[in-house]
Amino acid sequence: MTRIALVVSDIDGTLLTKNKLLTEKAAAAARRLEDSGVGFTVTSSRPTIGMRFLIEPLRLTLPFGSFNGSSISDPQMNPIEQHLIPDSAVRRCLDLLNQFGVDIWLFTNDRWLTRNGNGAYVPFERRTIQSDPTIVEDFTPYLSAACKIVGSSADAALLQRCEIAMQEALGAEATAARSQSYYLDITPPGHDKGTFVQAMAKRIGISTGAVATIGDMHNDVAMFRVSGLSIAMGNATDEIKQQATHVTTSNEDEGFAGAIEMILKNNEAG
Repeated sequence: MTRIALVVSDIDGTLLTKNKLLTEKAAAAARRLEDSGVGFTVTSSRPTIGMRFLIEPLRLTLPFGSFNGSSISDPQMNPIEQHLIPDSAVRRCLDLLNQFGVDIWLFTNDRWLTRNGNGAYVPFERRTIQSDPTIVEDFTPYLSAACKIVGSSADAALLQRCEIAMQEALGAEATAARSQSYYLDITPPGHDKGTFVQAMAKRIGISTGAVATIGDMHNDVAMFRVSGLSIAMGNATDEIKQQATHVTTSNEDEGFAGAIEMILKNNEAG
């Protein structure tokens, strides 16, 4: 197998525990890559501001991908590349989320907007991204600045149906995929974690076959498909595991560190 030169990891459900903690073993595993001459970065459905806290403990030196890979920033938080959801897709998306009765969040480059500050997942998201939401009565003034829209619901089956309906309604105008069983993310068209992997491979001058990816959810499949080695977390569904070349243990059982061990052994064998 081709020697891995770059590792790209998802964050929630992969790098972090279910309580959104970066364990010392996971951080040390990421640093082992640097010591072995392998590049490392992360991509997530999180907003850019929700990734700041990982830069120092992971010793990130490469650009990272936020908003499901549709925005790329350097470790100093400066935007390198940014894409927005087209206005027409934003309106269609909001209408459909309203029809399904799920909570709606709209993210701009630097703000998290919601009409419902008491939404079920607002406290959880506040802890996750370490930022407070801005409560608005109407999303209309922000339609042309949407980096990501999220539909949140505790009803996983409802959100799965909403995902299918959203994909049909938006077509190629935007990307709709669940980043968690309770979050449906709508992001700019033509950009996902797979295109982020391709952009990073091009940036450092390697083939995508020399990239390893690690993830646990539907939105990670796009990067599995373009990477030479892909590792699904043990907490992923069987459907996601089948899309990867390898499976590690869960994020509650140091699965990220186990994935890094697989990658380093692959390089030693090669």
